[in-house]
Amino acid sequence: RIVIQKKEDDKHMFGLFGKKPDFMTLLQEAKGNKDAVVIDVREPDEYVQGHVPGSINIPTSQINTVNYAKDTPLYLYCLSGGRSKMAMGFLEQKGFQNVKNMGAIGQYQGELEK
Repeated sequence: RIVIQKKEDDKHMFGLFGKKPDFMTLLQEAKGNKDAVVIDVREPDEYVQGHVPGSINIPTSQINTVNYAKDTPLYLYCLSGGRSKMAMGFLEQKGFQNVKNMGAIGQYQGELEK
């Protein structure tokens, strides 16, 4: 006979291994925090073709120029989520404590700013 015990941790475990927050959820989170900075890490020519309103452009190749306070909430995105993941790793190595990868701009629901 197998007995499965439900632990109080189950909800927390799901949070660790469940679905990660999506682009729009993270964008809403960023908009709800006056200190948050949304950064498009694509190249300038990609940024001018259309970006999330209110975002700033700091390409992955220049991510070392970020000079916000180490506890500033930073929300990163790019075309597919790969460059923003790489930039997030770099920023975390530099001591930034509140960096989130929003993923791919294709998940953005709304009008892009040009």
